[in-house]
Amino acid sequence: MLCCDAGLSYGGCGPPSPPPHPRMTTRLLQRVLHLIPVLLGTALVVFAMTSATPGDPVQIMLGDQRATPEQIAALRHDMGLDLPLAERFISFVWRALQGDFGRSFFHRRPVLDVIADRLPATIELTLAAAVLALAIGIPLGLLAGVRRGRAADRAASISALVGVSMPGFWLGLLLMLLFSVTLHWFPVSGRTGYGDEPVPITHLLLIDSLLAGRPAALAEALRHLALPAITLALPMAAVLMRVTRAAVIDVLRADYVLFAESKGLSRRRVLLLHVLKNALAPAVSVAALEIGALLGGNMIVETIFAWPGVGRLVVEAIFARNYPLVQAAVLLYAVVFVLLNSLADVLYGVLNPRIAA
Repeated sequence: MLCCDAGLSYGGCGPPSPPPHPRMTTRLLQRVLHLIPVLLGTALVVFAMTSATPGDPVQIMLGDQRATPEQIAALRHDMGLDLPLAERFISFVWRALQGDFGRSFFHRRPVLDVIADRLPATIELTLAAAVLALAIGIPLGLLAGVRRGRAADRAASISALVGVSMPGFWLGLLLMLLFSVTLHWFPVSGRTGYGDEPVPITHLLLIDSLLAGRPAALAEALRHLALPAITLALPMAAVLMRVTRAAVIDVLRADYVLFAESKGLSRRRVLLLHVLKNALAPAVSVAALEIGALLGGNMIVETIFAWPGVGRLVVEAIFARNYPLVQAAVLLYAVVFVLLNSLADVLYGVLNPRIAA
């Protein structure tokens, strides 16, 4: 067998692989079609759970106000809470198919508009955490796999175990106590300082600060973003490190890697062109799952750091029994999760075309 650096190719830097197969497109379409039953099942489960949750949205909204029975009945009718559960569910699904998820009980606005206002903050936080996790987890996994059994491997493995074991709320509070309360390096909460908001263009503060040419606003946004992003990134980095380490150890045993080394290629070239590319395939799948999980896990982190994103909005909606908002947000999470998994399938096929055959 000959490696790509010897003049012949393994279809890249790895074992022989066939060209991309049309079945990959079929698999991608199947994953998209699977989105329909997933969304229907998710809608049913969320609707049933929210309906079974103790508490009446009308009573929560009215609070201590002395409303007459007629006023309470009128408010329940306005919210659609006087309808049977089956009719409410069918109505919700029918309107959702038309892109109408109803009106928020408390904001008195369309649910999608309320979510759209908070979505940029969640996207910014999720992307920052994902980039940070990838930048930490994959290099550490490569290092640990290459130096298996040595001090670097043991240190990285222990760090990954600690990272996986730490709950997000505990890690967030610990970082806040150390870096905000004690050292005063980072703000305790919020997305930016008062009066530091750039003119909204993309509604992503980092990008808007760059477009506006305001380095001070950019620095302030980074300071507010640092702690919640680190809180989300460290557990994900720990998982990626362990997956990458296992994949690197497996690839290092492959015949084509041993042959490349026997041809006199430098260790660095073998690692970058042969080992890393083939070890990235499983890491990509896990990264897609972890990024999807960030959307669910950020509810606690956004609440701890008072981050004005969708996660905090959902927590507020759960406490307020704001059913339409909770249902729409959970469906949004489900769509993103399925789409990220479909994207992972495509990237997996690009990194390892043999799976498309």
